[in-house]
Amino acid sequence: LFDGIYPFYLPQRKAFIFDVSTIIVIVVFLTFACSFLLIIPGIRGRARLYWTFRVLLSLIVGVVIVAVQFTGDWETGWVKANTSYKSFSHALVNVDIGLHVGLAGVNVTLMGNPVNQVNETINYNEHFAWSFNADYDHSYGEGLEKGLPSPILYVAEKFTTQSPCGVHRQYRISGHYASATLWVAFCTWLISNMLFSMPVLVYGGYMLLVTGAFMIFSLLSFSTVRNSLMCPIQFGTTILRTGYGGSFWLTLVIGLLCFVAGITVVALHYFNLKLLKTFFDLHKDKAEEYQEMTEVYVNPHFVDKGL
Repeated sequence: LFDGIYPFYLPQRKAFIFDVSTIIVIVVFLTFACSFLLIIPGIRGRARLYWTFRVLLSLIVGVVIVAVQFTGDWETGWVKANTSYKSFSHALVNVDIGLHVGLAGVNVTLMGNPVNQVNETINYNEHFAWSFNADYDHSYGEGLEKGLPSPILYVAEKFTTQSPCGVHRQYRISGHYASATLWVAFCTWLISNMLFSMPVLVYGGYMLLVTGAFMIFSLLSFSTVRNSLMCPIQFGTTILRTGYGGSFWLTLVIGLLCFVAGITVVALHYFNLKLLKTFFDLHKDKAEEYQEMTEVYVNPHFVDKGL
């Protein structure tokens, strides 16, 4: 060991929920929100409350659609087990083993109970990517060369292309289509914001419905992996079981929220257009549209000629 770290082993490890991309997305949307809060005092009356509600709600939808692309907790599972720590060693350790599946890869977490056992610090979090620009088997091979603990390699091996489980292709394709569908939802979210900025509110409501539909489609795409037979990940007598994680349920909630908002806008358009325009601060446009002319100027030249 070199200062408690294996030589040639990089101490920087990818977090299983938040990584640099997720933090960048959150910071960008927080910047938009703070910029809006700086100008909100310039809006008068109840319109200030309406603007705040609409803008913050829209930013929440946008940041969720983009952020869940990079999170690693679409499917998660934990198990506590007594298992071997290294190959060619009979030493057993008490650890918590976590599996975190995202759209672009899988993270395997190994946490000792306690952290210091067998003269080592057991605290690992390894990422294995399977996106179309990454080679999962190559990442797994690098883990073998690093000499990662046996529990991590055992879990990661289940998702290799050569594994008898055969789940690598299913997870990879499902994650790819789920990600692509979310990007389409992001585009429709942008279009809905453009339509809401113009006096065509009902079409903005329709685009919100489309946004919610594509988010639900992404969930259906990812959930297809649950229909395939999953090889048991077993440590002694305990089995690591997975279920839908926070990103999956958050996407579902935001998708349903888009449905509710879209249906509300469309219903108000047909049953209470005045209230809808008041909420979007467009009630003045209607008054100006039907404003009567109080004074008319006529050119005397045309009057004299009977024109």
